[in-house]
Amino acid sequence: MGNMSREPRRLRETLDQGQFAVTIEYNPPKGTNISGVLENAKQLVGRVHGVNVTDNTAAIVRAGSLPVCRLLYELGHDPVMQMTCRDRNRIAMQSDLMGASMLGIQNILCLTGDYPTVGDHKEAKPVYDLDSVQVMQLVQGLNNGRDLMGNKLDGATQFTIGAAVTPEADPLGPMLAKFEVKVKAGAQFFQTQAIYHPEQFASFMKAVRPFKVKVLAGILVLRNAKMAEFMNANIPGVSVPQEMIDELRAAGPERAEDVGVDIAVRTIKAVRPHCDGVHIMAIKATHRLADIITKAEVG
Repeated sequence: MGNMSREPRRLRETLDQGQFAVTIEYNPPKGTNISGVLENAKQLVGRVHGVNVTDNTAAIVRAGSLPVCRLLYELGHDPVMQMTCRDRNRIAMQSDLMGASMLGIQNILCLTGDYPTVGDHKEAKPVYDLDSVQVMQLVQGLNNGRDLMGNKLDGATQFTIGAAVTPEADPLGPMLAKFEVKVKAGAQFFQTQAIYHPEQFASFMKAVRPFKVKVLAGILVLRNAKMAEFMNANIPGVSVPQEMIDELRAAGPERAEDVGVDIAVRTIKAVRPHCDGVHIMAIKATHRLADIITKAEVG
């Protein structure tokens, strides 16, 4: 490949060609210091196919997804702009989406967004003007050159539409029904909630394979046993097996993160035969991303 190896690897093309896709995720800073994110992202140009940027995740105020997406685009990445329904009405959403398109952003992940009471501005007024399915329909409309009211746009968008799914939800029935609704609304790829039971994930994949969409398994890097226990207690549809928690605890504070990396690598290898890619979430451990990608032999 020679000097071609630094060419941006586009998520849409990778998925369309049936190659195994790797996406990663960054939180924008709480503040204006973006240097940490950009330093990290620079090392990964050409090794990943898409980079998600969260949208005030967990209702905690951070810098906007859109400007950070543009900065990553300038580095040579293909950003996935996350957009939640919590903070914007349909006017602001359409306005931001048209702006994102002008700035070279080609992928949108539509999410509902956590309620403000879980975050750091508990008094904030939630919007939820549209739900995530309606946002996908809205994006489809913009792609077809129309706003939500059917008015003609001077220049359409060309977004690839992403959605979220929780494969380890119990029972799975309602989640599968929701999956189908999102596919009908225009979702072309799914990035899943954290997976810790590859065999359960394999049966989820069997159930959704009839749909002509791509599924990227969510790999959330556990930094220690406390984090795993917090997730079990607070995140619906995610359950870290007790033996993983024991393994993290046995490692002690110095080695727990290394064990978390090993668990992530094992999980990637186990899910790889069943899905179209992985979405690696290493929030607060982004310095380990290159390591995970190398060890899992995915990029």
